Amino acid sequence: PLPSTTALRPPASVAMAIRRQRRAFPLVPFLVSLLAVAAYGRLISDGMPATPSSSVLASPLSSAAIRLNSSSPATAAAPEECEQTYGFLPCTTTVFGNMFLVLTYGFLMFKAATFLSAGSELLLEIMGPGLVGGLLLPILGALPDALLVLVSGLSGTKETAQSQVLIGMGLLAGSTVFLLTLLWGTCVVVGKCDVTENGVAIDSTDTKGFSLTGSGITTDVQTSYAARIMAISVVPFVIAQFPKMLKTHHGERLAILLALIASFSLVLAYCLYQVFQPWVQKRKLAYAKHKHVISGILQHAQKQALGRLLNDDGSPNENVFDKNDAVDKIMDDFDTSGNDTVEEDEFVAGMKIWLHEAKQKVEASGAYSNKFVNDYHARTREDHDQLVDRSDEAVESVENPGWCIAKAVGYLLLGATICAAFADPLVDAVHNFSNATHIPSFFVSFIGLPLATNSSEAVSAIIFASRKKQRTCSLTFSEVYGGVTMNNTLCLGVFLALIYFRELTWDFSSEVLVILLVCVIMGLFTSFRTSFPLWTCLVAYLLYPLTLAVVYVLDFVFGWS
Repeated sequence: PLPSTTALRPPASVAMAIRRQRRAFPLVPFLVSLLAVAAYGRLISDGMPATPSSSVLASPLSSAAIRLNSSSPATAAAPEECEQTYGFLPCTTTVFGNMFLVLTYGFLMFKAATFLSAGSELLLEIMGPGLVGGLLLPILGALPDALLVLVSGLSGTKETAQSQVLIGMGLLAGSTVFLLTLLWGTCVVVGKCDVTENGVAIDSTDTKGFSLTGSGITTDVQTSYAARIMAISVVPFVIAQFPKMLKTHHGERLAILLALIASFSLVLAYCLYQVFQPWVQKRKLAYAKHKHVISGILQHAQKQALGRLLNDDGSPNENVFDKNDAVDKIMDDFDTSGNDTVEEDEFVAGMKIWLHEAKQKVEASGAYSNKFVNDYHARTREDHDQLVDRSDEAVESVENPGWCIAKAVGYLLLGATICAAFADPLVDAVHNFSNATHIPSFFVSFIGLPLATNSSEAVSAIIFASRKKQRTCSLTFSEVYGGVTMNNTLCLGVFLALIYFRELTWDFSSEVLVILLVCVIMGLFTSFRTSFPLWTCLVAYLLYPLTLAVVYVLDFVFGWS
């Protein structure tokens, strides 16, 4: 007699049963009607031709029992199976087939991120800094990553969710590490300029090539503020990992709950901070405006200039650009006799006036020295930066705002729809690719998924930094730090919600360690300085392979996970 089919059920059948239960909980609400009429098609291939005896078998269980009793080596192998997402999307069990699906769904997520970014920037330009820009737009920017993290453990049995949630953790860690290492270092390389003896980069001057100390970038003070906010955002990771640090299982659920509350509290605090301190929104607005600012600047200059920008022959009218403005200001203060010449006594009197003004501007303790002059120079530079901020971050009216709002909403809806529809198939393809190649799903998602969700902003950041100006570099790095902050708060909060409400196990010590390692190193490095020589890009680049090596050694050598 045949043995019990339960005892002989092959692992592939168990996987099919898990997948069947997983598909019983559809994710996307607006696809309910489609799921109601679409059958969940399954493609089963066991690598052998159909036979009359196997074609009439009532179930895969009895088929498995017959194949197990067969003496033929060709029929002893377990069948390879896959399931079509939503009942019609393709699936495969081969390495190159799953690679193709990962690239296809990844490209769709890339387009979704592009639409969300375009809609958010357009809406911010129309409505300006305020409630919409502070509360809604930061969440929309992190939506692709958040949805991928969500679907990685939303449906299926607890065992299935526990195995697939590694994909969500891989994306969470990979996005943060990608932004602060590969993208950060590349922006330093493409944005480098010649550096003075004081360490300040000279705008649009790049004559020293790839000198590790003679070239680099300079950002403004507000960029370092964004870096400090990013460093604070790692607190929920520490809270969730605290029981593991104490090597105890007591209080793990409580730690996850506290970390969950802290994550969403930081999201709310960060959004409200942008509402009441709108300099972050203004930077986003300036970043968006700079992407297509040339025509606007020329139009504004034509309106404001005391003359025409071009002469009749098409040459630039240099009279409207005030290139001698600095000389005029000096002569106004020094040439008191009005003879267009600065005499010695006039120079001394003028310097006294300037020093008196400097003493009123900078509070000095003790004897006045070179440090006093340097402090005054730094203070005036800060004031100049703030004046520049006010000029290029001003909100200007747009033509036909009704059409622009409709266009922005259309972009946002299209991007959100694509994200919701293809997040689950992408996670399935990554999981199947991991099974086909025997590469841990964490590493697949760590390397591959951030390229899909962050490529759009990465390309914009690199192009923007290549303009080789302090202003553009400051806006670029502010965007990078803001993206990491949302990853560490909103996306982590979604992940922690999965762990807590599905009662999954928090076993991500090595993954959390690399996130803390990169965020703390780069956070401290960028929070208290504004100049970065070219050699700093090497530090950022080396952190990327280091994080992969740390996770591999801790998990597969020391058995942390």
